[in-house]
Amino acid sequence: MSILCVGPGDAPGGARGSARRPVRRRAVRRGVIPSTGHRPPPTLAGMSDNGTARRPLVAVLSGAGISTDSGIPDYRGPNGLWRRDPEAEKLVTYDFYMADPDIRRRAWRMRLESPARRARPNEAHRAIAELERSGVPVRVLTQNVDGLHQRAGLPARKVLELHGTARSTVCTGCRARAPMEEALARVGAGEEDPPCRACGGILKSATVMFGQRLDPEVVAAALAISKASDVFVAVGTSLKVQPAASLAGIAAEHGARLVVVNAEPTPYDALADEVVREPIGTALPALLRRLAA
Repeated sequence: MSILCVGPGDAPGGARGSARRPVRRRAVRRGVIPSTGHRPPPTLAGMSDNGTARRPLVAVLSGAGISTDSGIPDYRGPNGLWRRDPEAEKLVTYDFYMADPDIRRRAWRMRLESPARRARPNEAHRAIAELERSGVPVRVLTQNVDGLHQRAGLPARKVLELHGTARSTVCTGCRARAPMEEALARVGAGEEDPPCRACGGILKSATVMFGQRLDPEVVAAALAISKASDVFVAVGTSLKVQPAASLAGIAAEHGARLVVVNAEPTPYDALADEVVREPIGTALPALLRRLAA
């Protein structure tokens, strides 16, 4: 298994990487994209595993776009932080962070002032949680680090955080973990670069920074879910960041009905049974209600 050395740092979604070129297949495109009429939009009704009682599995790959309605900026969009201030990437790049105390001080200030601390789940997060509560098997593979899927009510065991979480800290020395709010309270009290209380090592958010490898166990679990899914919904993601982007193609290759909900075109639109360009906060709840009908 190939795991790229990429990561989103403290960003709610997005990392550097290159997209695989997907194999083209027939697509039904909706939203602002006219339907080609090859296949109807997917629903769970009538889906089964060769006549068994297994309920269809819905996998949701979520990116930064799902959290913008919660007040968290899209870091890679046209007005995203990385485009407005390329130097900000240094704050979430592992080598810079470990080598430069000033970078760490700026990173802690960024975390303290981040809108993600005040963010609450929006209608899209809640719609996914409601689908799961209705009895539909749901698994979320998220590129985001904001924890909003869990805060919306989705059980933590059903959420794979591909890029880690910004709600915890980890020591780069002894690997001790603690709630992020404990460290931010110390920053607010005047500690500009709070060290680990256990060993004095450098603390960072429990996210995958640029230059770090993704957790191979998390990647393996995401691959297994993608292959097993009957419907794969990619929402709020550019599908350009690997290896997360390739999950959409892997799901389609293994027979899943692929739905893409994103404001901008993605490299996997040609594989999709449905493409939705409408606002996520209204489009995703409507799509999931129709899917479960």
